[in-house]
Amino acid sequence: MNITAPPPQDHVRIELEAGEAMHVLHPKSIVAFQGSPRNREDRVMDLSNAYRKKKWIRSKLTGPAEAVLGLPAECSLTVVDIEADSDLLFNFRHVLFYTDGLQMKSRIQKIKTAWITREWVRMRFAGPGKLGLVTSGALATMPLRPEMPIFAEAGSLVAYPEKANVQLSVYGNTLASQHMGVQWQLTGSGPILIQCGAADSGLSDHLQGDGLIKRLLRELLPFGSVYIK
Repeated sequence: MNITAPPPQDHVRIELEAGEAMHVLHPKSIVAFQGSPRNREDRVMDLSNAYRKKKWIRSKLTGPAEAVLGLPAECSLTVVDIEADSDLLFNFRHVLFYTDGLQMKSRIQKIKTAWITREWVRMRFAGPGKLGLVTSGALATMPLRPEMPIFAEAGSLVAYPEKANVQLSVYGNTLASQHMGVQWQLTGSGPILIQCGAADSGLSDHLQGDGLIKRLLRELLPFGSVYIK
């Protein structure tokens, strides 16, 4: 299998050799397909996966074939190699495709975590195989340590090890903790995957030339971001 995402990353090109197969969880992202018509087979997803993806259909593409998948604006694709002993738990919303042979297992989250993050289930994949992840901006990797926590913005955490110690938290001084979203506090071993393009309207306004006073008032006044445009 050959996967390329030429810059700008608004699409990905996939070449499948004879005997290779992959599952595309967003069939409408397939903007071009070259191969025998019989090499594409759409199937109804099982109920649990359909609920998590908000989709009912997935496509199985079999080689020899070539396909071009379109990506949302300002999003990028990262292909992750999944080993047989991988214990990473993924946010299923980021999965665009996976190679045939990968096994998926649901992992129920703790109630206190799911209540705040609205993530009741994460997915664990067992390989070997490849996983195509679509993220807002690039995908970064950070190694966990047992003695020093990583704080990651809740909406940016794509995957973390199942055995990691995960808590919901904020950090920093009082002003910092009052002006940040919910953070995941993680310790343990293994990598975490983070999407780096989470929207920061303040940074965008700054780059567009918003005044210093207006930005300070937005950040310091209660509900400043609502009333001060």
